[in-house]
Amino acid sequence: MSSNTEIERKPVTVDKPVAVEYDLGLLCVNDPQPLEHTKLTDATKREAYLKETTRDNVQLLVNQILSLPLQKKDSITLVELPGPIFKLPREKSIPKPREPTRWEKFASKKGIQKKGKQAKLVYDEDTKEWVNKWGYKGANKKVDNQWLVEAEGGDAPGAENSEAALLDPRKLQRDERKKLLQKNLLQQKRNREQKSS
Repeated sequence: MSSNTEIERKPVTVDKPVAVEYDLGLLCVNDPQPLEHTKLTDATKREAYLKETTRDNVQLLVNQILSLPLQKKDSITLVELPGPIFKLPREKSIPKPREPTRWEKFASKKGIQKKGKQAKLVYDEDTKEWVNKWGYKGANKKVDNQWLVEAEGGDAPGAENSEAALLDPRKLQRDERKKLLQKNLLQQKRNREQKSS
């Protein structure tokens, strides 16, 4: 573009015979003004007419936005938009409530409630923390980590003939857990066999 041709600047004020509706929360302008049929049907004027109408409506929207209170943060000017007025329709329908599973029906019938994560924890007085009842660093392995285990009442720890003197409580605890694990695996296997048959 040459320097001697001036760019046509349009006015910032726009007059509309019918007032437009604004929704600044959605940055939206609703123009109820009917479009001119002759300009829309004429192929040479249609594009220019639509651009001009769009430009006027955008100018009206910008004027409304700039009339809102401005805030300055650092070197940025911000405008706080109000809440939206128009309620936009949902693209998809509201999801229907999920039908309860067989277990959920059974649990509600029997009055069984979900225990949640807290049911798996127990407070440890020694460490003053909540720890798992079982599993990694669980309270059921407390005996394994003790360097000194108190002997059962009535057994003389120094007596060589006593069987209790020969047994290690830590080993007994581990063996008991292993038995429970084997029992659980066996029950799982039986359940799978019953289900498949």
